[in-house]
Formats: sequence, C-alpha cells, structure tokens
Amino acid sequence: MRKADKGNSPCGPDDRGEAQARHVRRADGRGPSATAAPIERAVLVGVHLPLRLGGDLGGAADLEELGRLADTAGAVVTGQVEQRRDRPEPATFVGKGKLAELKALVGSTSANLVVFDNDLSPAQGRNLERELGARVIDRTELILDIFARHARTREARVQVELAQLQYALPRLTRLWSHLERQAGGIGTRGPGETQLETDRRLISRRIAQLKRELVEVGRDRRVQRHGRRGEFTAALVGYTNAGKSTLMNGLTEAGVPVEDRLFATLDATTRRVELDARRRFLLTDTVGFIRRLPHHLVESFQATLQEVADADLLVHVVDAASPDPQRQIDAVNRVLADLVPEDRDTQIVFNKLDRVDADEFRQRFARRYTGALFISAREPAGVEAARAAIRRRVVAREIIVRLLVPAAQGQALAVFHRTGDVLEETWDGPFCRVVVRLRAEELRRLLARHPGIRREAPQ
Repeated sequence: MRKADKGNSPCGPDDRGEAQARHVRRADGRGPSATAAPIERAVLVGVHLPLRLGGDLGGAADLEELGRLADTAGAVVTGQVEQRRDRPEPATFVGKGKLAELKALVGSTSANLVVFDNDLSPAQGRNLERELGARVIDRTELILDIFARHARTREARVQVELAQLQYALPRLTRLWSHLERQAGGIGTRGPGETQLETDRRLISRRIAQLKRELVEVGRDRRVQRHGRRGEFTAALVGYTNAGKSTLMNGLTEAGVPVEDRLFATLDATTRRVELDARRRFLLTDTVGFIRRLPHHLVESFQATLQEVADADLLVHVVDAASPDPQRQIDAVNRVLADLVPEDRDTQIVFNKLDRVDADEFRQRFARRYTGALFISAREPAGVEAARAAIRRRVVAREIIVRLLVPAAQGQALAVFHRTGDVLEETWDGPFCRVVVRLRAEELRRLLARHPGIRREAPQ
C-alpha cells in the first residue's frame, strides 16, 4: 500500500484525492483546476424512486437533463443505466444486479466517471468507487462543478466556494480513502487521522471566513437597494436555460452572455429600462434554478437571491420547448417558496414559442395560466409584448389623486407634469385644481416638499 506524502491534503497529488480535486474545481481558479484535465468519459445512472421519499430523494430520474449537465461540465457521455426501486440500497444505492451491469458498462466503454442523478451519501460514494474502479459523483457535486466553472465575479466565486466546502466537509473521509484508514495496518493509523482532522479544521475556518465575506456582500447590496428605493423593480426568474438572459438583452441591451448551456448566468445583472417619457423600472437577471437545486447553493446565494425577494414583480420565464414545462415551473416555484410570499406579483412568460407548435402550446397552458405571455425572446414582437406587460404592472402601481395647489406654489405643476400624468388642470381663483396619476412614493415626496398643497376628496 502506498502512503500519503507528509502534509498531503484531500486535494493533494495522491491517487483518488487528485482525481477528486480535479473534479471539485475551486471557484477562485487556483489549485488543480488551473491545469488542463483529461476529457472525462461518463456513464450516467438514474434511480427512479417513489415520491413519498421526499423531494431531495424521491421522484423520477431525468437522464436527459443529467446528460446536459455532464456536457456542460465537459464530460463525454458513453452510456447510461436506469433502475426502479422502492428505496435505495443502503450500501451502493443500486441493487446488486444493477451494480454488476453498471460495472460491465464502465469497463466496456472505458469510462472513468460515473454520475448519479441522485444524491449519494459519503459511504455510498466510497463503496461504489471501490466496486466500479472509477470515480463516482452525484448530481449535487456535478452542479457545484458547473457553478465553479461559470463563476466570474468575486461575489460568485465566494458563493460557489462556500457551497463546495459545505458539501465537501462531511465527505472528507471519502477523499482520504486512498489511505485505507478503516482497514488498519502499519503506517495507516496516526498520520492519516491527524491530517484528516487538520483538513476539517482548515475547511471549517475557511467556511467561517467566506460567510463573513458574504455578510459584507449582503450589506453592500442592501445599500444599493436602499439607493434604488421607490423605483419599480422586476426580477427575471426561471429554470436554467429558459431564455432569461435573451429577454434581458432584448429589453435592456445589457449584453449579458447568452449560451445554450445550463447555468450560463450566475451573477445578478441590473439595468434600468425606459418605458416612456417618465416611466422606468429596474430589471435584474438572476441565476437559473433547476430540479433539486442543491440547498448549499441556495444558502450561499442568499445575497444574490435577495434581489428576487425584494422585487416588485417576478417575471417567470418558462422554456416552452422543454419536454415538460410544468415540471420546470414546479421546480422554480419550490425554490421561490422559500424566498418570496405566495402573493408576490408574477408574470408568467412562456418563451421559445418559435420552437414549438405555438397554437397547440397556447391551448395547453393558456387556461391554466391566465394572463401569461407566449413569445419568443429572440423576436422584437416578443420583447415588446414583455415590455408592455411590465408597463401595465408599473401603471397599476400608480394612484389618481385630486390636489389643490396654491398659486404661490405653482412651480409644483411642472413637477407633476414631469413625474406623473396630469389628467385635469383647472384654475379657481388663487388655487389650481389638479387631477394627476403618479406613484404613491412620488406623491409623498412632493407633499413633503410642498406643504401648502393638499389633497381633495374625489367628487
């Protein structure tokens, strides 16, 4: 048996630790990910389990989506295996017969990676690697890897690294499996345990540091939101690759990168959109959601997702060309349930209608989602339909009031024309009676600035 070198960590250059380190790429771009890794040949595994087992475990596997995730991560899919079970096998998740089939497929395709659509326990991952002779990862680990690849800003890298470390901490024993600590033997008892505990302590310390950095990020974002107080805000939400960034670019010319890949957008981008001479709103493009989004990611991205929680309007973009749009809607709503109240104003936008039979699709979903838009964000008409729908929401937030303006404060009339729609304007002696439509926040600001103006009851 080969021992670990002195000072070797789970992400060091030894055996399986090296392979694991290559997969769990550091979000800051340092370490093993900085060197080119060989192309990974992956076999996909999906276990269909009863819904009663819970959202994180139960339900049907989706190997088509898992294949897209693997492709986004840079792997080449060489085969797949599926199984239906009432419950996972405690030791290996799949049954003994299916494990033998999987082992044969790994050997025949020369695969060096096995990806489960389900989440594995550390013990299950360790047992599977021993049986299959290939590296084994689960759905959460794959998504974390993709996030690490796509993190560009400092904020995104901190959030992703925190999620990675929180996921890795309880799995350190598995990363140290090349020491064969459980087997005992000369030279395997003391140093391995000492290094393992050292790594746990270092990771825990790093997690605490990253959490402090995210507190600062949250504080900065709160300052930014305070500066935008009073402006109407809308947030684009939806399943990953639903077309949020395409719609964002159409509405704002923000130049957000658009790729036909999952999780192409991680950083929240906010732009101001001019609706007419006086109306505008702030639009934020956010990270896409996905079925069984790892809870570590949701926790780490709280500062970014706060933009969603504080928005006046959620623009829920749905990929009409996906095999099951309703399933995507349900997955997004499960994540939103922990972020925003149920009564939050939401505009459903079914996107990519240019890729489906538009009339048939409308018939399927129009009755269930009254007021939904059916568009293609690539077409100017689709973008304008979305703009008009948001404008209606902005106008609906405005109020119509009757005001009595003293002649001495007649300069306020120009402000009303600039910040609202003046519907009537009649002079009566030393006063001007004005009927104006404007935002409640703007009215409060004007009345505070011009105390001589008073409201009249509607006639």
